Amino acid sequence: MTVRFHTVFSTPRFRHGRAACAALLLAAAAALPAARAQAPAPLEPGTMRARLAACTACHGEQGRAGPDGYYPRLAGKPRDYLYHQLQNFRDGRRQYPPMSHLLRNLPDPYLREIADWFAGQHAPYPAPARADVAPATLERGRLLTVSGDPGRGVPACTACHGAGLDGLAPGIPGLLGLPRDYLLAQIGSWRSGTRRAHEPDCMAQVARQLTPEDIGAVAAWLSSQPVPQPYQPNPAGSISLPTACGSQTQE
Repeated sequence: MTVRFHTVFSTPRFRHGRAACAALLLAAAAALPAARAQAPAPLEPGTMRARLAACTACHGEQGRAGPDGYYPRLAGKPRDYLYHQLQNFRDGRRQYPPMSHLLRNLPDPYLREIADWFAGQHAPYPAPARADVAPATLERGRLLTVSGDPGRGVPACTACHGAGLDGLAPGIPGLLGLPRDYLLAQIGSWRSGTRRAHEPDCMAQVARQLTPEDIGAVAAWLSSQPVPQPYQPNPAGSISLPTACGSQTQE
């Protein structure tokens, strides 16, 4: 038995496998410092980062977006936009029970602190996902985004969100860097009335004029565009809006 054991473990095949295992172990050991460098820093009790761990569990470290295509990016969004959305979830204008539960008893000043923290985060954007739709659908989405549909009274997305789709302070967000599923869900929610904002609710007015095919095309085109750097909201008052919008007037 000893001879046979020695023979098996001395074959060229085994020696080759042993060398491959050793190479894998060395590669794993070499990767450990890089993995440690990429790991989030430990949470310090009492800091906003620690207090908002319940948010970043879904929305990603620094609010850079969740991995499933549904939880949106919070980092770098206009402060007032984030504040209004927190209010909307808390007060029932947006329908998502986990968010409503988290925010149910939080006062406005604390919602302001949350919005301020996420607005101040500037994590890098990932590369856009490829849109798996027909070229004609993408072109339809592009035209609606940059030109609208004057015949139906549909304004371009750029009319409110800026020529670079980077948003408008204090309360209109950028549209790039968002997952397609999230865009579909939110525009659809405005169209159906399950998402609302402060009156006059300009986004609801626009969404009700869009067909499901329009929404699909716009979401596909927006989600497939790269995010330019720097990417930050236009200054307040720098864009003349085509319609009154409550998100720009509410405190």
